[in-house]
Amino acid sequence: MTTPYPYADEAAALHRLEREAFGQALEPFRTRLRVHCYRLMGSLQDADDLVQETFLRAWKRRETFQGRATFSAWLYRIATHACLDALEKRPRRLIPRTRGAVSTTDQPIGESIYEPIWLEPLPDEWLGVDETNPEALLAGRERVSIAFMAALHLLPPRQRAVLILREVLEWSAREVAEALDLSVPAVKSLLRRARVNLGGQPPEAPLPPLDTALQTRLQAYVQAWESADIPALLALLTEDATFSMPPIPGWYQGVAEIGRLVGKTIFAGPAAGRWRLIPAKANRQIAFGLYRIDPEHGGHSAYGIQVVTFKGVQVSDIITFRTPGLVSRFGLPEHVT
Repeated sequence: MTTPYPYADEAAALHRLEREAFGQALEPFRTRLRVHCYRLMGSLQDADDLVQETFLRAWKRRETFQGRATFSAWLYRIATHACLDALEKRPRRLIPRTRGAVSTTDQPIGESIYEPIWLEPLPDEWLGVDETNPEALLAGRERVSIAFMAALHLLPPRQRAVLILREVLEWSAREVAEALDLSVPAVKSLLRRARVNLGGQPPEAPLPPLDTALQTRLQAYVQAWESADIPALLALLTEDATFSMPPIPGWYQGVAEIGRLVGKTIFAGPAAGRWRLIPAKANRQIAFGLYRIDPEHGGHSAYGIQVVTFKGVQVSDIITFRTPGLVSRFGLPEHVT
């Protein structure tokens, strides 16, 4: 009979303790890595999955960390490569405005596309930014706003990664080159092409201060939705405002066109009381959990997350991500009375 290795149990215990200690060392980086993976992937679930993949790869390669870069930079390098590997097998994430030409109400409304092609909104809780620090808030918004994310996901994955590392994380060209196994000239070339590809995107409008005037506008916005008051809603829009509700692929532009659309769809018929809006925080922008009346169970059931972009004190874009399961990601209930 073979005698078991006398220290097998002790070796296993030491290995477990080492792994637990390593996991504890990784945990403080989870928030930053989730946001990094979100920027690259455009999906909340993918971001969570890729952070877990990053931690697994880091454990397996722990002996490769030799202190030439910071531990944080080492993890970002692993996370970036994990995301780039995943992006080889996934379609790019879009919003209707970046997917196709503007729609009109003269056309039939397109069938919803449920494949994983849509950009998802980001709960502000993931950012972990001090809300009492205006500079931190502004920096966070400039790097995760829906407009920035939509433009970012028009780029090929490697250009996207270089742009994020250089202009969001503010790494040097040499640091990016080392992280992505590229030459410095290659990094500069990718960044130059990324900037050219983003050149046609509209500049980001600053978020107006949440003063009394804006609070009044927000109250009017909520009231317009909940009372299905089309003229009141249209009065809050810029003339060139846009409106979309992915996974419906169409998007609409202009006050008159949006008025015709909502009149024949979401506000059609006796619509007062059909919708409820609950404040949320998404992509450092004004957002709401959107709920639709539930005749079967009473009250209102989750419909999705709506992100509202302002230009000055007028609404320039309304995008409703029609995925009921998103509300739980934002800490909101699935049903309200």
